[in-house]
Amino acid sequence: MRTIKGPGIFLAQFMGDTAPFNSLESICKWAASLGFVGVQIPSWDPRCIDLQKAAESKTYADEIRGIVESTGMQITELSTHLQGQLVAVNPAYDALFDGFAPEAIRGNTTARTTWAVQQLKYAAKASANLGLNAHATFSGALLWQTVYPWPQRPAGLVETGFTELAKRWLPILNEFDTHGIDLCYEIHPGEDLHDGVSYELFLEKVNNHSRACLLYDPSHFVLQCLDYKTYIDHYHERIKMFHVKDAEFNPTGKQGVYGGYQSWINRAGRFRSLGDGQVDFKTIFSKLAQYDYTGWAVMEWECAIKHPETGATEGAPFIKQHIIRVTEKAFDDFAATGANDELNKRILGI
Repeated sequence: MRTIKGPGIFLAQFMGDTAPFNSLESICKWAASLGFVGVQIPSWDPRCIDLQKAAESKTYADEIRGIVESTGMQITELSTHLQGQLVAVNPAYDALFDGFAPEAIRGNTTARTTWAVQQLKYAAKASANLGLNAHATFSGALLWQTVYPWPQRPAGLVETGFTELAKRWLPILNEFDTHGIDLCYEIHPGEDLHDGVSYELFLEKVNNHSRACLLYDPSHFVLQCLDYKTYIDHYHERIKMFHVKDAEFNPTGKQGVYGGYQSWINRAGRFRSLGDGQVDFKTIFSKLAQYDYTGWAVMEWECAIKHPETGATEGAPFIKQHIIRVTEKAFDDFAATGANDELNKRILGI
């Protein structure tokens, strides 16, 4: 077993136009002052990193790494959640997701997909240049609008959708493999990879690709009423990243999983700051330690009630408290009587 690394913090929800949130160095200093030791960097935010430059210039990647390490922090992973979303977009969502793409290619779905794929390939090389071993992304979605089938899905629709999704991702997965990086899909509503079954459908289509791994975030499973603890038992070999994020699900006589088109504050299922929700983190950290999880515990803050800076201030000690320093010996070693083959045979009567 290994002791989980952390606490880390995902910077995406904290970047802003005022200090200390407007540059990589200043936000790292701020995070370090709260007790975090690692940062997960959103690769689409130019205040943090130029992704293409980090892929094409090892010198620049070293500079980025140096900025982070000068504050006493480490880079945990890069994220391409927004770019990954654009690898596969159903036309029903074109207008909504077009804002994730550069202005010059908005309205051009072919160019947008090409750009997104190239961004992921840059992320593979940039991660290698930064000395990382895992990367976070979304799968995108061709089928999500059919998740609750009315009218019923035509025969073969799911098969065709996952075949196409795999076709788009296989070259990307191979690029990550070339650079020795695990590509970790955050299993998330709105993505075609939104639970264990859908992940397995995808995994089959990419020939069980060794780099098609998982970012585990229990909050999304709470909102789906999925057993997020036994999920770890099923998929621990593929879990290479961990977002520590809390959530709660409080159904009423008026709404449940779908939320009745309400804002986050009024939904039955909503994300909460760490410790304010229903996630059983003690069991999660125990299971990950048991299964020898080798990565980071990274806080992703999303809450409709609490201020983000308060959430961050509380988040670092929360994670630190839950990280288990794993034992290097058995608790009953003191009672050991020694062992050898002859003794074992005598005990067994053979």
